[in-house]
Amino acid sequence: MFGLRKEKGKIYATQDGKCVSLDKVPDPVFADKLLGDGVAIIPNSDIVKSPVNGTVEQVFDTLHAYSVKSDDGLEILVHIGLNTVELKGEGFNAQVKKGDKVKVGDTLCTADIDLIKSRGYELFTPIVITNMDEIKNCDCIQGKTVSGETVVFEYSK
Repeated sequence: MFGLRKEKGKIYATQDGKCVSLDKVPDPVFADKLLGDGVAIIPNSDIVKSPVNGTVEQVFDTLHAYSVKSDDGLEILVHIGLNTVELKGEGFNAQVKKGDKVKVGDTLCTADIDLIKSRGYELFTPIVITNMDEIKNCDCIQGKTVSGETVVFEYSK
């Protein structure tokens, strides 16, 4: 039908900072897109917000990573910092639990980026779509970000 173009899906910034492509992340699991495609935020704020409307599927025990299933079925991993699992939860404060409904801009957690950096960990926050088979086309949007407001990834299903 004419005029029934489907609107693109959008993923929003999780933090204030700068959005870069995954290939800029100094970790081959993310840079080589072994978990899926997406972007990464280099944050300058401690508050980590939901990139989509959806349901929290998992809060990792170490509070450094969150999985959110978007209302349109995408599985999105938000991983705060690189190798931060080694902090065993120190510096992270979860604001959600499994099963919680979230909207774009709702706080998932706070992450003490000064502590993370002082311990020698990279601050990249990858936002990865782990079920890429659901997507036909995608575009990463790089540059300055405002959490919950800046679109960092657009996709078609």
